This record gives sequence, C-alpha cells and structure tokens, in this order.
Amino acid sequence: MTYEFLQHYWCFVVSLLGALLVFLLFVQGANSMIFTIGKNNEERRMLINSTGRKWEFTFTTLVTFGGAFFASFPLFYSTSFGGAYWLWMLILFTFVLQAVSYEFQNKLGNFLGPKTFQCFLVLNGILGPLLLGGAVATFFEGSNFIVEKSNLIDVDSMVSGPSSIVISHWANGSHGLDALLNPWVLVFGLAVLFLARTLGTLYMMNNINDDEIRTRCRYQLAGAAFVFVVLFVAYLVHLLLKDGYAYDDTGKIFMEPNKYLHNMIEMWYLTAVLLIGVVLVLWGIGSELLNLKSQTSNLKSTGIWFAGIGTVLTVTPLLLMSAWNHTAYYPSTADLQSSLTLENSCSSYFTLNTMFWVSLLVPFVLAYIIYCWRKIDSKKIDRAEIESDDHAY
Repeated sequence: MTYEFLQHYWCFVVSLLGALLVFLLFVQGANSMIFTIGKNNEERRMLINSTGRKWEFTFTTLVTFGGAFFASFPLFYSTSFGGAYWLWMLILFTFVLQAVSYEFQNKLGNFLGPKTFQCFLVLNGILGPLLLGGAVATFFEGSNFIVEKSNLIDVDSMVSGPSSIVISHWANGSHGLDALLNPWVLVFGLAVLFLARTLGTLYMMNNINDDEIRTRCRYQLAGAAFVFVVLFVAYLVHLLLKDGYAYDDTGKIFMEPNKYLHNMIEMWYLTAVLLIGVVLVLWGIGSELLNLKSQTSNLKSTGIWFAGIGTVLTVTPLLLMSAWNHTAYYPSTADLQSSLTLENSCSSYFTLNTMFWVSLLVPFVLAYIIYCWRKIDSKKIDRAEIESDDHAY
C-alpha cells in the first residue's frame, strides 16, 4: 500500500462517516418539529421517545467522525478545531444540551419543567444541522486561517517550551463564526437543516404508530422537502460554476476556474454515485407524498430507507470531490498557500497504515449497530407504550 493510497483511503473513510452523520441528523430534524408535530404532551412524548432511541447513534458518529479526522489528518484537526473553536464549541454545546434534555426532562426535581428541556431539543434540532452544514461548506468556500509550519523548526519559538509553538492560527478574532457571514455557507447549512427535517418526518412516519402524527408529518414533509431541493440545487449550481482550489505536483495552491465541475467530469464514477443518491432521496420523498394509504397505522412506511441510503450516496462523493483529484479540501481565504490538502495535512505512513488494519473491524461494528437498530425498532412507538413504560423519556 502506497502513502498516496492510504491518504485517499482515509479521506474516503472520513467522508463516509460524514455522510452517515448527515443521515443520522434525522434525530435533530425530528426534534426541531416537536411542537409542530406534537400538539399535546402525550404526542410530544411519543416523538421524543422515538428519537430518544437513536440519539446515541448520532452523537457517537459525530465523535467518531472527529476522531477519524484527528488521527488521519491532524493538521486539519488542529487548524479547524483549534482555530474555529467558537463554531465547534457551539455545535458541541447544542449536542451536550440534547443529551441532558433527554435524561432530565421528566426526572423528579426538575424545577425547570419538561417544556424547557423540550425547547432545548428544538434548539439542538435547528442549530446542530445548520452549524454542521456551515462547517462542511467551508470545505468548498474556504476559511480564514494561516498555517506556519516553519514554527516547528523555529529555535526562538522553543525558548519558552514546546507549548508556545503555534503552527496554525485564525486570521481574525471571530474564530470560525465569520464563516456564517458567507451567504453560500448559510445556503448549504440551511440545505442540511431542511434535509434533516425531511429525514426526520420520514423517520417518524416509519417509527411512530399513530395516524394523526403521520398525517401531520406528511404536510411537514412536503414543505421541508421543497425547501431542501431548492437550496441544494442552488448550491450545486453555484459549486459547479465557482472557481476551486487546486494544487500541482509541487504542492503549490492555485485557483482553477470550474474546478469542481472538472472534478465531476474527471471522476465520473463519483458523479454517477451522487446522481443515484439524489434519485433515491427523491424516490423516498415522493413515495411517501404520493402514497396516501401509508398514513394508516398498519402499513409500513419505507421512505426513510430510500432517502437515508440516498443521503449517504450523495454526501460521500460530494465530500470526496472536495479533496480528491488534486483539490485543497480546506482552503484558506487569508493565505492561499496555507490551504490544506491530503498530502500536506495527513499523518505519517506508519499511522495511516496501522489504522488501516484497525479499520477492517468497521464492518463488524456496523453489523452490531444494525442488529441493535432492529431490536430497538421491533415494536413501533404508540400511545399505549408511552403510558405503560416507566422508563420512557
């Protein structure tokens, strides 16, 4: 295995984890509609217990995504997580708030009341996907940072100890929040938010055995899916027409007109996977909107699986197009030559090679997750279960 192969392999693994995370954001999407879908306390508890069975999958995938990025591309981790820390801290805070809200909303001694924690879940449901989408958009739009690798060999910087060495730093005091001032970052972030809401409605239609909730979900699905499609198409057109960040064999970064369009043409196999994913997402949405009989409780709703698989097949190649084919996957708008690529930001050959063999255990982990998912969903959520289950959220 060559060093180049391992760099591309771990880029694929990280991209796949990112795509799985976007799919699992259906938890946040559903939570953002707690008060829209649930009209009374009983219905809201049904919704919360439905997503409460899955929120650990989303949180664990988020942590795994960050861990894989740290291990395989440490310079990105130190630059983004260390420089844009206000953005990442805000993301992590909303997810911690989610965990606390699930556990304490109906506990004895909760002087804030269940509704307060339900509002926290709504806050996570909106800010989580929006900010994560904005962070991903910086892979294409760029971020305001500077990398100074020369500090590693600067003797003067060693005077006060290794802790004084700073390889990369943010070029302004916003520490990542400035990305939200870019309108196209917001467009992509909103697209992820409404995708999460779309997947959330599809999940509730599949997981909750209640006619009234399924009917309300269908109305919400139409609106969320329409907004998502408009925003996603708008950003995709923008991406194909914009200049991209490329680099040559010497590692020099330069702007290339229509770089991402060229990537789609030259890496046609990724484009084919992306188009299949888009078709599956639209199929999952359309199958639920057009099948009026699916609102009855005894008929299974399968739209979430078509749309979920389609989401993974769409997001994975989209992320790969930001890094493969001599593309700078984390561009710097402050200093073009500080932009990060697979070659200049990855771990050593030994680290990547060792992790490769460990990654062969991933299929077994996925099999365990699928088994647990099936066991958890062996019985759909209904009103009777909420009333009789002492361990319900």
